[in-house]
Amino acid sequence: VQRGDFGHCRVELTWQGDLAAIFERIGHMPLPPYIRRPDSPEDRERYQTLHCRADRQGSVAAPTAGLHFTPAVRQALADAGFGWAQVCLHVGYGTFSPVRAADIRDHAMHAEFAEVPAETAQAVLEAKAQGRPVVAVGTTSARALEGAFAARGAVEPFAGWTDIFIRPGYRFGVVDALLTNFHLPGSSLVIMVAALAGKDVILNAYAHAVRERFRFFSYGDAMLIR
Repeated sequence: VQRGDFGHCRVELTWQGDLAAIFERIGHMPLPPYIRRPDSPEDRERYQTLHCRADRQGSVAAPTAGLHFTPAVRQALADAGFGWAQVCLHVGYGTFSPVRAADIRDHAMHAEFAEVPAETAQAVLEAKAQGRPVVAVGTTSARALEGAFAARGAVEPFAGWTDIFIRPGYRFGVVDALLTNFHLPGSSLVIMVAALAGKDVILNAYAHAVRERFRFFSYGDAMLIR
């Protein structure tokens, strides 16, 4: 019923029965637009993370840094003494939208719904008190944690919308390190990782990845930065 900017549309739906079941039957796995092939039945498993939950449907993309984790990897981390806590961010289509503003400070960031459970907030507080780093798995997790921190002004449980735009100059309140894939040029995600590690570090990391023929984007390799 209404067409907006950058491919956004507002539509009115009419249906009978369970809408989620209808989507499940006729819908397709929402692979990123730069994956130029039809989705396959295997993608329904491969493009889901270990910690995805059926009661938290709503993202247009998987938090792809989490695709590197298998049950064996997670168990090895637990055996080594690493804690694990979950957040939820309903990834919006805007995550694929490039920064079009000539000055990144003028970029209008899309909003996404995020949840930081009480047990996760408590785990973060305990890690900070003990001097242990908080490592976000993916820019989605980092955005949920930092968006909640910006909204509350402290590490507290959170459920709400965030349109935080993390760019160079931003002071991280929660995240100390980030495991993330290699992102599209000109995206807000590249800007976020530069805000954490520094522009020169990220440029050098990407140059190294190109030389060594790393795989980029959703089904690609990852890097750990801080």
